[in-house]
Amino acid sequence: MDFSEIILEKKEQVAWLILNRPQQLNALGRRAIEELDQALIEVERDDQLQVLIITGAGEKAFAAGADISEMAGMNPEEAQAFSRLGQGVLWHLEELKKPSIAAINGLALGAGCELAISCSLRIASESARLGQPEVNLGIIPGWGGTSRLPRLIGRGRALYLILRGEIIDAQEAWRIGLVDKVAPGAELISFVEGVAQDLLRKGPLARRAALKAVIGGEDLSLSQAMAMESKLFGDLWRTEDCREGLRAFLERRRPEFRGK
Repeated sequence: MDFSEIILEKKEQVAWLILNRPQQLNALGRRAIEELDQALIEVERDDQLQVLIITGAGEKAFAAGADISEMAGMNPEEAQAFSRLGQGVLWHLEELKKPSIAAINGLALGAGCELAISCSLRIASESARLGQPEVNLGIIPGWGGTSRLPRLIGRGRALYLILRGEIIDAQEAWRIGLVDKVAPGAELISFVEGVAQDLLRKGPLARRAALKAVIGGEDLSLSQAMAMESKLFGDLWRTEDCREGLRAFLERRRPEFRGK
């Protein structure tokens, strides 16, 4: 697929996915979400790429929401199909076996907020604003917001945002756990790049196991999640990376992980 609404850049081990409709505040329509899914497939298949960063083109928006002009003409069946399409692509993002970082450089509203909370980590600029304002349009979040947001920040806080359609600033988003870090706007990209490089220094098999344990364990009972954790923990003992990491610690040097 040729990309027209996103840009996919590959810089050594880091993939940059840039939502590229700045004049529309990077609103997400069917074409954009299908391109996003294709980009995720490319990132997944490329063994050289180990970290994915998603951000928005321009200075105003990460993604200001779904494309309302496109949604306005939908009938109920088409609206449901559009919801399922978005849910499927964001599920693909959440289950990616490589860590993803949302670099939230402006508005992240509605579907844009849902995209951000599907990433492994969220880092926002000081000027970012986030929320699920769908009720103001007579609708509800349709790409997983009613499910992921309560898991991330708690049911009460999620309902407070969703029912009131409130849009909050970056500091409030950090306070309630909606974002993980806030960086000055001019430093957002360099800060995110630094986080990506830090992730790359960790064991790739351990990163993958950690993602699987946390995301896969969310829908399990506590005892089932802990059993899965123990299984993954033990499996890592079969790897060269584990032996290298333990040996490097004892030898007081930086480990050289090889993903084996």
